[in-house]
Amino acid sequence: MSLANKTRDDAPAGSRAAVLSLNFFLIILAYYQIKPASRSLFIEYLGADQLPYVWIGTALFLGSLIGFYHQIVARYSRFRVVMATCIISIVVLIIFAYALETGEAATAAIFYIFVDIFGVILVEQFWSLTNTVFNPRDGKTWFGLVAVGGLFGGVVGGLLATFLLEKMSVSTSELLFVAAAFLALITLINIVMQRAKILDELSIPRSAIVNGKSLRALLSNQYIILIAAILLLAQLAQPLVEFQFIKTVEQNFLILDERTSYLASFFAVLGAVSILVNLIITPVIHRYLGVIAGLTVQPLMLGITSMIFMWSPTMTAGAIMKISDRGLSYSINRASKEQLYIPMEPVNTYQAKAWIDMLGYRLFKVLGSVIILAMTQWSLFSFSIASISWVTLCCCLVWFYAIFSISGHYRSIVAQPSSTTGVMGT
Repeated sequence: MSLANKTRDDAPAGSRAAVLSLNFFLIILAYYQIKPASRSLFIEYLGADQLPYVWIGTALFLGSLIGFYHQIVARYSRFRVVMATCIISIVVLIIFAYALETGEAATAAIFYIFVDIFGVILVEQFWSLTNTVFNPRDGKTWFGLVAVGGLFGGVVGGLLATFLLEKMSVSTSELLFVAAAFLALITLINIVMQRAKILDELSIPRSAIVNGKSLRALLSNQYIILIAAILLLAQLAQPLVEFQFIKTVEQNFLILDERTSYLASFFAVLGAVSILVNLIITPVIHRYLGVIAGLTVQPLMLGITSMIFMWSPTMTAGAIMKISDRGLSYSINRASKEQLYIPMEPVNTYQAKAWIDMLGYRLFKVLGSVIILAMTQWSLFSFSIASISWVTLCCCLVWFYAIFSISGHYRSIVAQPSSTTGVMGT
């Protein structure tokens, strides 16, 4: 029996999706307790100007960690890896909660790196585990519900952090205990799911295993190169916008807990925008204008808001620009870009995503950080924060060109009756 048609008698797919959606909700809820805290503490002890250096450090550390991490995942079950990650994270968060009270700049920098890695690994682990407990047919039906849990987790997490800071007199560093408590709850839920056989893994076809020698073949495929260009240009723009936003926050909020509260509230708004775009705008654009039109929304809005920020670099303009970047990236852009992979052979999809996620994202984040440093610290000329938007605009223009270039390929491929057999082969 094929993996696509394999049935399960342990738990209905809908029930499994609902429990996993709750699990994802709690993961993002925990993450949004420490994400605003990490940003605010970094500003407090090091200043926004040092962010590009820590982004480079995070990318390099993740690059060195990924090989070891893949060996662990290959050796142990995903459930055990998830459990170990949760327990280790709880311990580390408690240690940081006390260590950050000392006010050491190095501690704030290490905590920032930890939070970024925490977000990447826990979300990657969640989807990796989810992908192995659903067959492809059920995945198409229920993954939307699972993903919505994470979006709501971001909204509720931001609102909860704001409430605790403003109404319950919880300090920024004490939010780490809140996150640790949610991780403990996640651990308990995972144990219950495992005993209920909700997390029993389906076997993965060997054709889905990524071949480390496939990069040259992938680079010979123009369609895959254009997909990579679209995704990596978005990744290049992200640190530019993030730096401008955080720098503006630093200039407008001088008190630690007030700054953390603002960031938590902002992340809640960001999540709410993503949900609304996903539920209302994305289906309409995809239905009446198509996937390619959906891809253009983020660079179009980011280009417009970047010009607004250049003209008036205020907190409001910075927040709107940030929402245009991440809010649309988490919603319509993600929904659109995933559909670009549909015409590809499954093996090519796995391989392309692996190379883009493992290598490309990190390289372009480093490149964005170097551009920021070159303009703000290494240059003989004095560039303002607003002037970084010129680079973002250039990214958006090239981004548009890549989308225009791929549109013909995509339409011709999907128009063919057998678009996944041979056309996208390497």
